[in-house]
Amino acid sequence: MNAVIDITAPSSKSLSHRALICAALAEGESLLEGVLDSQDLTRTAQCLRQLGAVIEPRGEKLFVRGTGGAAPRDASGVISMNVGESGTTCRLMAGVVTAIPGAYRIHGEGRMHDRPVRHLTDALTQQGVDVAFEDKDGYPPVVLTSRGLKGGEVTINLEQSSQYLSGLLLAAPLAAGTTVIRLMGRTIASWPYVALTLDSMSRFGVPVSLERRAAGNWTPCTHAGAANLPPVDIRLVVHPAPYRSGAMRVEGDWSNASYFLAAGAVGKAPVRIAGLNRDSAQGDRFMLDILARMGARVEWDGDAVTVFPSALRGASLDMNACPDIVPTVAAMAAFATGETVISGAAHLALKECDRIQGPVTELSKAGVDIGARPDGMVIRGTGLLPQRIADLCTYGDHRMAMSLSLLELAGVDVRLDTPGCVAKSFPGFWDVWAKIRFGNGIGAHHAA
Repeated sequence: MNAVIDITAPSSKSLSHRALICAALAEGESLLEGVLDSQDLTRTAQCLRQLGAVIEPRGEKLFVRGTGGAAPRDASGVISMNVGESGTTCRLMAGVVTAIPGAYRIHGEGRMHDRPVRHLTDALTQQGVDVAFEDKDGYPPVVLTSRGLKGGEVTINLEQSSQYLSGLLLAAPLAAGTTVIRLMGRTIASWPYVALTLDSMSRFGVPVSLERRAAGNWTPCTHAGAANLPPVDIRLVVHPAPYRSGAMRVEGDWSNASYFLAAGAVGKAPVRIAGLNRDSAQGDRFMLDILARMGARVEWDGDAVTVFPSALRGASLDMNACPDIVPTVAAMAAFATGETVISGAAHLALKECDRIQGPVTELSKAGVDIGARPDGMVIRGTGLLPQRIADLCTYGDHRMAMSLSLLELAGVDVRLDTPGCVAKSFPGFWDVWAKIRFGNGIGAHHAA
């Protein structure tokens, strides 16, 4: 077996957004370590600066002087916030800004104006926010005019994204009164991400009560305990409270580590990834369970996990809680023997690209037997892929570019149309991927 390839996990994108927002809303000065440097985080930082926060690098850390939730000094006109292609920035900031009196125009680039925000704005309307869509009803650009949030009871639908709830939660401590958030709809998309929001808020001094309904009464429950409940039986209670400044270190990102974890299983060399939290609240930690269910050998040593080359087998996987790793798992399933069924991920059609149709179309070009389902896809693996040159489209989606690179480990000459799109979440991806190529005896590649 080839020598172990050593990699350090990049910082968590989801936790980086949340840490920056909490620090920017706090009174006083915070020092954040390990905030991811990527296009999406640049957008969030830019929006927070428009609210009056000071965010500047100090060595390897980020110094943040928060606003304490006070209105920006020059808030007479509409503050125009360009969220770029960052869905997280769009949804979290659309909630956060309404806690601070003023008028805010939220707009973006790429597919952002085709990504819905109606479920969030419906909740904000209940809080007295005036919502004006400029173009398509329910989609950015949107102008939000707020006199501040009043609190009280509010309902929100999370079938498309849990980020709507996270945006509302982050704003709620700054409301005039206690906010009781009731969930509605049939399902909750990406529930683990709510845990990241609750964890970040508590680190900055704002506790949130999560409660479940049992026999007509509401009783406290854990995030894990709420995971399989019907949405109508869950509520969150947020009392008015100031965010408190402090220091925080952002842990490694399970989403962006997924490509390297998969590479360890399907390549010729084991891959050891340092900097991951084994007990992380990140939903994409489920990647380890998926690897185990597909037959991969995985070993922990401290905060480093090693995945060994393994004969993978197909599996049935409900990916509702971790949609971001579906493209990774789809590519990995091409190396497995037998059928892999990915389900529970209908909301993938609303991502940076249609992440159901995208992987199906591109993996098919590389010779993978794959078909779409309304809520996912089916991959029929033979354990082998035909050697070929594959000109593949990323649709400008960072996760498509990174996941399709796994095909190189099957001997496919992968040629991507826009390899640079990885900068959205992981600007250094190609430098790290070069270690995977080298460790697997693959030559340098023009796409990088």
